[in-house]
Amino acid sequence: MSVIEDRLRELGYEVPSVAAPVAAYVPALRRGNLVYTSGQLPFVDGTLPATGKVGDGEGLVSAEQAEDLARQCALNGLAAARGVLGSLDKITQVVKVTAFVASDPSFTAQPAVANGASVFLGRVFGDIGIHVRSAVGVAVLPLDAPVEIEFVFEVAD
Repeated sequence: MSVIEDRLRELGYEVPSVAAPVAAYVPALRRGNLVYTSGQLPFVDGTLPATGKVGDGEGLVSAEQAEDLARQCALNGLAAARGVLGSLDKITQVVKVTAFVASDPSFTAQPAVANGASVFLGRVFGDIGIHVRSAVGVAVLPLDAPVEIEFVFEVAD
């Protein structure tokens, strides 16, 4: 069994099935000692638990809910990586996290939303979960998702 998947279970999570692409791309690709994921939406069992812009106010996705969705994006990113690696134990470093947050024009807490993925990866991987990151506010994301995140992992043979 996988040490990382055991750690995930200790934290109360399971790696989901790889989310099916919504267009012409693959979920992850390995080049040398790096695995790049496509942008991961926060799918749970094939559906988005929330849609719309992130912000404060009626009809908007709260920053707290978006942070939870970012954690789901990270789980989906791990699923994509496992799909090309066979085991998450081959990951030697989380290198980069790029978070896109569909933001109401007045919303500026994209880094707090991205922390949903970053803090989660730190809890799962420990020191090798420390990474560089960008958190970007955008006008709209595919399928009206509030958050989309892509990952770069360094891996061993």
